[in-house]
Amino acid sequence: MLWRYLKGGYMKAIAAVLDKKGENAVSKLFPMLKILGCRGADVYCIGTPRDVITGTSLETLLTQEFRGRMALGHVFLRVLATDKPQMANFGNSTFLFDGRIYNPPMECLDAFVANRLQVGACAFAEALIKEFDGCFSFAFIENGKLVAGRDALGLYPLYYGENSDLLAVASERKALWKIGVNEAKPVPPGHILIADEGSVQIRHVKSPVGGVQPRSLEEAADSLQESLLCSTLERTVGVDKVAVAFSGGLDSSLIALLAQRTGVEAHLIHVSLENQPETLQAEEAAYLLDMPFHKFLYSDEDVERVLPEVLWCVESPNPLKASIAIPLFWAAENAAKLGFKVLLSGQGADELFGGYRRYLTLYARFGEEVAQKAITSDILRMHEDNFERDFKVCVFHNVELRLPFVSLPIAEFALTLPLNLKIALEKNALRKLVLRKTAERLGLPRQIVCRPKKAVQYATGVDKALRKLAKKQGFSLQQYLLRIFKAYGDLENKKEGV
Repeated sequence: MLWRYLKGGYMKAIAAVLDKKGENAVSKLFPMLKILGCRGADVYCIGTPRDVITGTSLETLLTQEFRGRMALGHVFLRVLATDKPQMANFGNSTFLFDGRIYNPPMECLDAFVANRLQVGACAFAEALIKEFDGCFSFAFIENGKLVAGRDALGLYPLYYGENSDLLAVASERKALWKIGVNEAKPVPPGHILIADEGSVQIRHVKSPVGGVQPRSLEEAADSLQESLLCSTLERTVGVDKVAVAFSGGLDSSLIALLAQRTGVEAHLIHVSLENQPETLQAEEAAYLLDMPFHKFLYSDEDVERVLPEVLWCVESPNPLKASIAIPLFWAAENAAKLGFKVLLSGQGADELFGGYRRYLTLYARFGEEVAQKAITSDILRMHEDNFERDFKVCVFHNVELRLPFVSLPIAEFALTLPLNLKIALEKNALRKLVLRKTAERLGLPRQIVCRPKKAVQYATGVDKALRKLAKKQGFSLQQYLLRIFKAYGDLENKKEGV
């Protein structure tokens, strides 16, 4: 059945190459797939417009004669027992899908796929983005054309770039760097890339939309409660147990409670540097929730040890990205060691529901309109600030990250909320008002519901540790991270190719 190629199956990465000179694009894929699959894979696939080959190792694929001036490649990792490699040939075209879709179409599944395939790759690609809520990227080759895109929220990373010889697309920038494409740009969320030998076009398809609609806090909490339960259920179907990246704060505690409500066994994974007060907060919250709690404490030396790998993983020496990525890196690492394939996170709640202090500052100084615009802008940029970093960190450990707060319906609902349902100007007022009300209605203990937010990089002590390490070396934090990033990248690039 054709639908199995869209239903979803977790993969580590995708890649695509279009050779502008009409030469063999397949040979360019091997170094890309090698770096994308450096932490292991169940299956590797390579496709041209006419055929698809698969193997359990790149070495197996290297022994086969396979040519084409356009080619797709992917690194597949199974999470659920039903997951299958998501590359398929349909005669003179080949389609590659990475990720999961949570809202199957109302019409017959076979009919949905067949009807859209008849009108070509571009129309098919647009239908994927317009009609589905999920976390995914994809690529399609047919009739001398490469089409690629990602979901409307940009949950899965996807980059593209070109040089005089080729145009390429990949889930990670480093795969493009490996083949001499030095300037790797993100494909914008909800957009498709359309390329042939002579041109590249980026076309907008869909973004979350929603004008502000007046409503009461009770009405908003009712709607949000239903949406959160639905989103969490969709993201835990087929999974018996999940790990939750857990700080003990509102967002992670609510995610854990929602997972439990869907019938999943939720284990709380807490990571921090030693002697941080937030660890006690996490222990207290875990006790109140009565869920299995796993605590992992680290030192400044541990930060220094993992830093090069984390920077290379997130593909940036940005200090904020590094300080947030390191705790998640540890959480994903320990989740994998404990045998978990899925890690839930509360990422996205602060942007969607007004959790950052600067929103309150903007509201107080410049008024409601300015604060509302800042929140909307951050929602539309979540992929750039958060998702691309976090998904790459979890993929590194062969763990699938799922974000129950970040569904398309919830994002569009959040855009309709008046500012007074998110933040209040009263002194010492808590933020994320509608989320707290929803959590209270769901039965989250009041001690957690009323707990103020503290950013993960400060709560875990990682930001302070990074600054100490930089100062010890005589550099600013930015200089220190840039030196490490370049040194590790040079080391990786010297490794022998396929």
